[in-house]
Amino acid sequence: MAFWMILGLWLVYLALTSNLEPSNLALGLLIAAGLTALLRPPRGRFELRRLPPALFALGRYLFLVILNAVKSGLVVARIVLDPALPVKQGIIAIPTGCDSELATALSAHAITLAPGEMVIEIGEGGVMYTHALDATQATEYVAEAQRLRLELLRKIIP
Repeated sequence: MAFWMILGLWLVYLALTSNLEPSNLALGLLIAAGLTALLRPPRGRFELRRLPPALFALGRYLFLVILNAVKSGLVVARIVLDPALPVKQGIIAIPTGCDSELATALSAHAITLAPGEMVIEIGEGGVMYTHALDATQATEYVAEAQRLRLELLRKIIP
């Protein structure tokens, strides 16, 4: 499995750089091997039947992250442009519900990408402490958004 991951990452690197010089080939191979060592691919057997639902979930996840970033960007712009600055900021605790550290990290990244929210700390048990510009509505919204993110991440990450 590690060989195929290194090969795939190496080919993606070469496609992105469009440079087939020997030094770039070696650098790409080192980067691919380093990323594979850091990501530690699962030792289990790859199941082709899991790929279509995982790719569909990945597409939905990326769409959700982009949509949330755009929507919250508009909300933050409205807050900034309002002369009264109706900011009711606060820190909210969001339980991740994730078994995997990778899923927790991706979930925290998705939250931080949204303007107006930032994960400050991930505490014991995977609780993400998040600063929000509008903490009044954030609790209900975040619980539903985290549930959907978690559902998609479980389909993407085995």
